[in-house]
Amino acid sequence: MKNLNIFQKRRERFFELLSGNAAIIPAASLVVHHADCEYPFRQNSDFWYLTGFDEPNAVALFLPHFPIGERFILFVMPKQISAEIWTGFRWGVEGAQTNFGADIAHSIEELEDFLPRYLEKADGISFRVGKNPKLEAIVLKTWSSLLNDSSRKGYAPAQLLPPCPLLHQLRLKKDKWEIASLRKAAEITSKAHELARATAKPGMFEKQIQALIEHYFLDQGARGPAYGSIVASGENACILHYVSNQSQLRGGDLLLIDAGCSTNDYYNADITRTFPISGSFSSEQRNLYQIVLAAQQAAIKSVVTGSTTDTVHMSALRVLVEGLLDLGLLKGNIDSIIEQGAYRHFYMHRTGHWLGLDVHDAGAYRLGDYEVELEKGMVLTVEPGLYISDFVEVPEDQPEVPERWKGIGIRIEDDVLVDESFPEVLTSGALKEIKDMEN
Repeated sequence: MKNLNIFQKRRERFFELLSGNAAIIPAASLVVHHADCEYPFRQNSDFWYLTGFDEPNAVALFLPHFPIGERFILFVMPKQISAEIWTGFRWGVEGAQTNFGADIAHSIEELEDFLPRYLEKADGISFRVGKNPKLEAIVLKTWSSLLNDSSRKGYAPAQLLPPCPLLHQLRLKKDKWEIASLRKAAEITSKAHELARATAKPGMFEKQIQALIEHYFLDQGARGPAYGSIVASGENACILHYVSNQSQLRGGDLLLIDAGCSTNDYYNADITRTFPISGSFSSEQRNLYQIVLAAQQAAIKSVVTGSTTDTVHMSALRVLVEGLLDLGLLKGNIDSIIEQGAYRHFYMHRTGHWLGLDVHDAGAYRLGDYEVELEKGMVLTVEPGLYISDFVEVPEDQPEVPERWKGIGIRIEDDVLVDESFPEVLTSGALKEIKDMEN
């Protein structure tokens, strides 16, 4: 179990941002897969970030308007041997206090009874509506009752507002423990990609490579894959979220693998590598790969404090467009092509996203008209790509694509830690230079 001080420090920062508002953060619930079987449990990231408690159907209250020692309240499933025989160990009320630092803990069955007492003197209620209908009904019923009594008591929460902007502001900058977990996920995932590249050969199936990668994740102590692994050969690589992974690998095709592991404390890696299945690039594949690699290298250089995700994206985009112009796959002026979006039949996504407890992690990219500036401790992916297929219509005034280019999909993705001058590529253990991709 992680050091309780980690979560305590996060709660202290959260209390400061809440001011006099009480926050209600629910845990995740079990989700039915089929009949009476559930999907494997995955804790709500906001709840985990503040509590470290890894059981379903819990609720955490954060009460800055209460005295120190009464501010962090957990409602959890009670100890119940008859249920634990079927579904496993529960910490229960006593364990929530002893092992997870709750000031006070109650059975989840008592939530509706205790909630009015905890909320009545708060300035407002910080709760995300639209996500948890059962809990939302209890919160709104409680708030309505408190408002009805306010003329007699003289106080009641005056507003309902989401906790997300405050909490996600905290989650955007990683602390040293988070960075350590991200390094671990990156190391395991990098080695899995190297293993896949060394093993893949014509005649194998995409599923076999997926199984190899995900077995390695588990064998190295990870929780498992962070998301549905993409193992896309040939033209399948032009499908951005291809996950069926059923095709047979063919000599002459490229294999695009987008896969990452999740650690036991839910931090994730997200790596993409593309390489020739037969061990050598065709001239068309090589030309496109060089463009994507150069675009990624340019984008990574811009992952420094004071930059923005838009700067990162534009750094890659200009290299991609210039390269496509040189190959004759685009025509016109770089700035005009970018402004008109005339490149989007080849590159239809952004160049990266925040990374952390979620693969597409919490945090704003812009605040109104202003881009969020990168700060030390932020982590993001950098993942330019090119996808040459008939899936997307060629824009008017752009050249038709010769057949020899079609069916090539390339993406290169790394996880990068923002620093002041020299970005740290956490996933550098997965090689990507052309000389390393060929054998």
